[in-house]
Amino acid sequence: MSSSGAGLYIHIPFCLSKCSYCSFNSYPLMGQDVDSYVEALLRQLVVMAEHPWCRDQTFHSLYIGGGTPTVLGAETLVALIGEALHRYRFISRPEITVESNPNTADSQTLLALRQAGVNRLSIGVQSFDDALLQTIGRSHSALEAQRAIEKAGQAGFSNINIDLIYGLPGQTTEHWRQSLAAAVSMGIQHVSLYELMVEEKTPLAIQVAEKKAVLPTEDELADMEVMTAEMISPDFQQYEISNFARKGFECRHNIHYWRNRSYLGLGAGSVSGLHGLRVCNENDPLRFSKMLKKNEQPILSVEFLSRSSRFRETIIMGLRMLCGVRIAEMKERFGLTPDEYYGEKLTELENRNLLETQNGFLRLTPVALPVANQVLAQLV
Repeated sequence: MSSSGAGLYIHIPFCLSKCSYCSFNSYPLMGQDVDSYVEALLRQLVVMAEHPWCRDQTFHSLYIGGGTPTVLGAETLVALIGEALHRYRFISRPEITVESNPNTADSQTLLALRQAGVNRLSIGVQSFDDALLQTIGRSHSALEAQRAIEKAGQAGFSNINIDLIYGLPGQTTEHWRQSLAAAVSMGIQHVSLYELMVEEKTPLAIQVAEKKAVLPTEDELADMEVMTAEMISPDFQQYEISNFARKGFECRHNIHYWRNRSYLGLGAGSVSGLHGLRVCNENDPLRFSKMLKKNEQPILSVEFLSRSSRFRETIIMGLRMLCGVRIAEMKERFGLTPDEYYGEKLTELENRNLLETQNGFLRLTPVALPVANQVLAQLV
């Protein structure tokens, strides 16, 4: 029996429409093709439940996301959740999260999800500014976002996350201040704040290249980050580079991922991390569905990670959390400590006040947090 348990992730790659900043890994809703996908997903769920690795696990979380799961409708989602809870062994009170857009879950759907056992809702708000939402191709308004949060509370959800993005085209520090103020005032429990990453081949990438879209400057981004720290505290505590929660509402599923523990991914484009074995499913939902219909494993690639590779990944992902990585745990899991593995590189980063060891944990210093990606890149 795995002492640390495992997380279960179900990927729903569909959305209502293509946002200008979305990567090519998400798919606009494709009519009847969605029914074939759900059928294939349920087939994979049943098959994998009988796998020896899965039978040996006690799962502590179920996360349904990737695109916009609520576009499937309440009946389909409830059936999917019920099948997962029936087929896999879970702890008595698992964290069950469903992602949603503000305009894809009505009150009836939210109530059905809550009654099915979903106890955490993540809403892709992105901004509380209508002009910015229109710029990035979102299909909802700021008012719909506010009403979605209110309806979730009325349906019985007491653990609600919203996603917000800064660095959007035309976004000012005042826009960001207003979104943060709205978030804090809505009575939610968790906020994920992401800097916009311009993905290749997206409409936004083309607009930026052609200078049809102007992104905030580095100084403006820095001002937004400072503003975030000032406005979010003390209501929310930052526990990961991009994530803030009220006490006791940290996302257990994602913490498990940042600690590089095992998880099972189901669905097109999902990834599983099984004690050092990385399994990537077929990305395209149509090919995924056809393969399962023919009783084929929808696997795109399989990679076994060496001990040193898993060690590095665990360090890099663990340092995203403000508490850092526990050195004794690294020694227990991999037979290595950060000092033994990195040597002079670690000493250099500590001397530059970018990393520190405190109470048995290696972590980023406050100075390093704004440049975390650059620091972590040196540990790859």
